[in-house]
Amino acid sequence: MRESRRLPALWSPAKKGEVVNVEILERHFERLGARVKVGPWVPARLAARPRLAGLAVDVKSDHRGEYFDIQVDSVLIELDVVDVQPKDRQLLMLARHLAAVRKEKFICGHDERAWFVAAVPDERGVSNVRTALEALKPPIVRAEQARKRVKFRHRKRRKTAAYARQGEWFFVPRPDFEPRTDLILRNEPIQRGDGSKPHFCELLVRTGGETVHVSGRRPRGLTPKEYKQLLRDNPEARHWGWTVMRRDAGVYVLGKIRHPHHKTLALHCWHLVEMNTESQAPAMQHVAFLD
Repeated sequence: MRESRRLPALWSPAKKGEVVNVEILERHFERLGARVKVGPWVPARLAARPRLAGLAVDVKSDHRGEYFDIQVDSVLIELDVVDVQPKDRQLLMLARHLAAVRKEKFICGHDERAWFVAAVPDERGVSNVRTALEALKPPIVRAEQARKRVKFRHRKRRKTAAYARQGEWFFVPRPDFEPRTDLILRNEPIQRGDGSKPHFCELLVRTGGETVHVSGRRPRGLTPKEYKQLLRDNPEARHWGWTVMRRDAGVYVLGKIRHPHHKTLALHCWHLVEMNTESQAPAMQHVAFLD
């Protein structure tokens, strides 16, 4: 196991909008083979994800390709990079909200074909990349890897005896699951409710959940009652490109799982679908399980 060491602080409180020690931050990201651009936090950029007051962390693109975009108010926020794993191309960044005495943790790194940012749940003992990745696993995945005795050094792999992973989705084997054939859907998307690109599943079955109406303006979805009320209040809303979906359903998949940023995943038996725990992080509390 590689030893994690405390890295020097990136920021110190300064005049509003002033950025300190950008060079240190750039060096940490360069160790991953990544670029980072840093600038003052602007409230109008709250669409960036993940976020908290005074900070926005995102992945953007320019003519040179993808880069990390960090907007920070250095009066409100102090940043540390507490662990860097160049071989895995991942680092753990800690944001301290000085006025509210609050901390936020972010994994920044590369996963298969693209860079990503993930907010990490505020769990006890999350102090490096390895423990942050474990915190992002849903309880059922952790229980399954314990039950199947997945070796500690193998738990960062994308595929083990306990699960397979593609991006933010975990797939837990359920070989005894036998759905009715009339319930099986083909080439169906699974998608969380923040406008992210869907993962398409060759075969999919939904059990339970809640029917919701979803559009680009209401990505978390509206219940049928909420949808009808919106149309009464604003008849023009019927033209917002709605789709009827299931929220928080039990989802089982089989066959190939496709996404443009990830290698196609082939599942040879039925698997239960679980999303990572990023939605439990304070910076991501507005994310819904939406497929």
